[in-house]
Amino acid sequence: MTSRERILEYMRKDAYRPMTEGELLAAFAIKKGEIRRFKRLLREMEQEGLIYQTRAARFGLPEKMNLRVGNLQGHPRGYGFVLSERPENKDVYVSASNMHGAMHGDRVVIRLIPGRNGKKEGEVVKILRRANREIVGTFQKQRHYGFVIPDEERIGYDVFVPRSGRLEAKDGYKVVVEITAWPDKRRGPEGKVIEVLGPSNAPGMDIISLCRRYDLPGDFPQDVEEEAQRIPAEISPGEIKGRRDLRDWTIVTIDGEDAKDLDDAVSIEVLPNGNFRLGVHIADVSYYVQEDSALDKEARERGNSFYLPGTVIPMLPERLSNGICSLNPRVDRLTISVVMDIDGKGNVKKYEIFPSVIRTCERMTYTAVRRILVDQDPEIVRRYHYLVDTFRSMERLALILRSRRLKRGAIDFNLPEAKVELNEEGRPVNLYRVERTIAEQIIEEFMLVTNETVAAHFYNLGVPFLYRVHEKPDAEKLAGLQELLNTLGYKIPGFPKVRPWSLQKVLEQVQGKKEERLVNAVMLRTMQQARYASERLEHFGLAAEYYTHFTSPIRRYSDLVVHRIIREIWRDGMLRDKREQYLKGILSRIAQHCSDQERLAMEAEREAMDIKKAIFMQDKIGEEFSGIISGVTAFGMFVELENTVEGMVTLTNLTDDYYDYDDKHYCLVGQRTGRVFRLGDEVRVRVLRVSVDDRQIELGLAQHSVDNKGFKRSF
Repeated sequence: MTSRERILEYMRKDAYRPMTEGELLAAFAIKKGEIRRFKRLLREMEQEGLIYQTRAARFGLPEKMNLRVGNLQGHPRGYGFVLSERPENKDVYVSASNMHGAMHGDRVVIRLIPGRNGKKEGEVVKILRRANREIVGTFQKQRHYGFVIPDEERIGYDVFVPRSGRLEAKDGYKVVVEITAWPDKRRGPEGKVIEVLGPSNAPGMDIISLCRRYDLPGDFPQDVEEEAQRIPAEISPGEIKGRRDLRDWTIVTIDGEDAKDLDDAVSIEVLPNGNFRLGVHIADVSYYVQEDSALDKEARERGNSFYLPGTVIPMLPERLSNGICSLNPRVDRLTISVVMDIDGKGNVKKYEIFPSVIRTCERMTYTAVRRILVDQDPEIVRRYHYLVDTFRSMERLALILRSRRLKRGAIDFNLPEAKVELNEEGRPVNLYRVERTIAEQIIEEFMLVTNETVAAHFYNLGVPFLYRVHEKPDAEKLAGLQELLNTLGYKIPGFPKVRPWSLQKVLEQVQGKKEERLVNAVMLRTMQQARYASERLEHFGLAAEYYTHFTSPIRRYSDLVVHRIIREIWRDGMLRDKREQYLKGILSRIAQHCSDQERLAMEAEREAMDIKKAIFMQDKIGEEFSGIISGVTAFGMFVELENTVEGMVTLTNLTDDYYDYDDKHYCLVGQRTGRVFRLGDEVRVRVLRVSVDDRQIELGLAQHSVDNKGFKRSF
């Protein structure tokens, strides 16, 4: 039976020239009974962008035909970029005139054409998949028709709605419009309202409309819920057979206060030789979620859980995620354990991976652990007196592991997380930074060493597996980072040859200085995005040769797949040939889907937080805040406030002088006063305007934000 891998391998040969369907049938000697299936496979591969059919009905590989396949990222001004799906390729710019009706999010095929400055540009030649069949936006009523203004600015079009397609939409209401006619060179899209969500300013409408816009999953289908309900709420004695019984071990979970899906627990023992015996015990979700079951198919489609302010959209139904799979205190739970003996230098001397049953003794929070180890709060120390030595041992080991990781060159970003508190109506009432403490570091370091150990083990076994990989940063982005650092008085050691340790050196140099936040943020944006892959590649940011995601199977499908492979190897000792071939064929697709869903979650979560930040600042107009200049452009400067909100001070709001943009030094310079505003400078600003729809906050300098004499040029 011909597979897509065989077809791709055949087309990659140097001697291959694009063939018709009939020629391919003959080349592969397809039998009569297999013709229909083979033709269907060609169509599927074409829709996925793996192969391309020319106007002459010949099939070939896009990369051999001066074509590129990818997802289109639009811009409000009409142009876009086709995002690269391969590390060796760069994103390709597509001008508005070459979009040919494609919209933000569409999966497209582009032809590479000569562009400006000798760079390649793209022209859309085929739209493989439309991403915006339904669009969420605000309805604007006219006398005989209406328009829907998309919430997603990158769509770049307002949708015309004829009178017959308005449903019961009122002016200013949030609606869902279905596209009935796609845009072309002469006109924009047309549609009909299929759902009225409600007034734009209704409580919680911001998150409701965002979920609909990103097409985030809603309630679980009935068959999935029914399957979940059939899973027992407690463990039976028979389920413990064959597992190692660790119920007498001192095991705890450490999570945030609001966490409910507790999928990782930890234990530690100091051995007579001074080594540490670290146990990381992960919920055995694969025991309950059988492959190709309704639960598994739904979890695979979701890819991960989505964490929005005040809302969690779980990958698995609550009966599993918060129930039998959650490592709640003082109840028996099935787990897969990784127990590692680690020496005083952080080296894993030996390890075991095995199914187990545990009973955690406490559900600890980061706050409580910090109050024990850092604050030494007498009340909390008394409450958890029997665990104090355990946490102190965990602290010692975490610091050893972190030190080892940094010595080998891992990059350790220091970017505090923003936390928003909501009232019952979903409106933000408080916004603040959450600093990473030793409590968070303990769990972070323990999970990192576990993921590395598991990845190395299964790579050495030579079985198909899912890895977490992180490629080297793009050379152009690194050059931009170097240029920025030069303006701040730093440089990347060894540039242009860059290794993780050289970037970590820069982070160490800026630690505790006013530009620390800025350099951390810009360096993070320079990095490639980590992804899942079926082949092992280096994880650049961690300076790790082997890495996977094993520790969160409740909320990441990739981890669930890893667990499933671990269980198979443990049970059977090896994979059967047929099973191994099946995994080799499917893991790359699972990796791509999980990577795509992770990006979707990150975008949705980031935008949801930006919306909440804008709402929080709505009633702060006229108030003053301290901030740091986080970006400088030809039209103004961005300022990040202490509460993590970022706003814009436009040139028109710098009224004391006319300012020129110095692109070499990333600063604004006053023509008359010589006053300079640089990246990293501290300023005092006043909130002038807030637009929740645009997620934009307009700022102006407070009168006393800079000395009247100003900062003078020093270059």
